[in-house]
Amino acid sequence: MAHTKSSGATRLGRDSGPQYLGVKKYDGERVRPGNILVRQRGSTILPGANVRQGKDFTLYAVADGAVKFTERRKIRFDGTLRRAKVANVLL
Repeated sequence: MAHTKSSGATRLGRDSGPQYLGVKKYDGERVRPGNILVRQRGSTILPGANVRQGKDFTLYAVADGAVKFTERRKIRFDGTLRRAKVANVLL
C-alpha cells in the first residue's frame, strides 16, 4: 500500500491577502476627480488643496490637476513640532 491514509485537518495554513497600500499617483502626475492618490493606514500623509480623505484614510483628488507632495510643520498635542507630508492637487 503506497498511498497515504488520512492526513488530518490542520488548524494552520491561512494567510491574509495583500493590502495594496502606498502612493498610487506620484509627484507631477496629472489626475482627475476621484483618482486615488494614496492608500494608507492612518493619516501618514495629510490631505491638502483639492484632496479629500476617505473613511479608510484613502486620499483622493476632487479636481483636475497635477499632484504635488509638500511638507508642513504641524504642532503636536504636547506643543512639539513635526514635519507632516501633505498631498495637494494643483490646478
